[in-house]
Amino acid sequence: MFDTVCKFLIETFSTDFASWLLGEPVELTELSPSELSLEPVRADALMLLQSTETILHVEFQSRPDFNIAYRMIDYRLRVYRRFPKKAMHQVVIYLKPTQSASVYQTTFEIPRTRHEFEVIRLWEQPPNIFLTNPGLLPFAALAQTEDRAEMLRRVANQIEAIPNRRTQSNIAASTAVLAGLLLDKRLVKQILRKEIMQESVIYQEIKAEGRQEGRQEGRQEGLKEGIEKERSLIIRQLTRKVGNLADELLSQVRQLSLAQLESLGEALLVFETVADLATWLENPREDSSIETGSGSVE
Repeated sequence: MFDTVCKFLIETFSTDFASWLLGEPVELTELSPSELSLEPVRADALMLLQSTETILHVEFQSRPDFNIAYRMIDYRLRVYRRFPKKAMHQVVIYLKPTQSASVYQTTFEIPRTRHEFEVIRLWEQPPNIFLTNPGLLPFAALAQTEDRAEMLRRVANQIEAIPNRRTQSNIAASTAVLAGLLLDKRLVKQILRKEIMQESVIYQEIKAEGRQEGRQEGRQEGLKEGIEKERSLIIRQLTRKVGNLADELLSQVRQLSLAQLESLGEALLVFETVADLATWLENPREDSSIETGSGSVE
């Protein structure tokens, strides 16, 4: 969820991020990894943005990543191959406090090769740098502060002052998601107005993602339940057909896929002994043909 929010913020408020990370409010447009002949690497939230002179590579991380240094040099070389005259600024932004040494790693080193990149640990950053631009407000509650709830209230007050209703709702929803990484979600809902967040594009997108994940989980659970029912039925049929099964054979049956179980359900119709089952299990099939040592049916 947070990765969707981070990508939304940097895409929508790229000038605010340029002011923070590059030191000047330059216009940035998204650069697709496909333009670098690169399959997207698994990352919490990866963004490549470009201006006429600079490529900005930002990765938001909610947890330490032991592969981050390699990914930084990999992207740097691919960008250089595609845009040899453009400068590149690479930043890893860690969102949640951790004691891991990985969040302090700023170089990739192998013999005769060294590459450097920037790392920002939000919990060490002064919050004021996030309070001056609307696109950065959602990060203020993750910054260095003795009272995170009070900082969130300050952010909420600034959100209320944003004149554009759509921008206001998008910032509020984004703030709620990111603040939820470190604050109790009930407290976040108390401080930020729910009706404003519900108008947000990002709020609706997150809800849609949640529904999709729910459907996928439901399908997976349904599939697992279907396999268990099929497996239990097949074992009962086998027991009636050839007698009790040895533990080794039971274990092999329990490891079969749904397609293999369905095929076994047809094959066992002509089984006569446990040996027929053992023979079939030597080469489990996933089609409807039935072959045993006693005969065959096509």
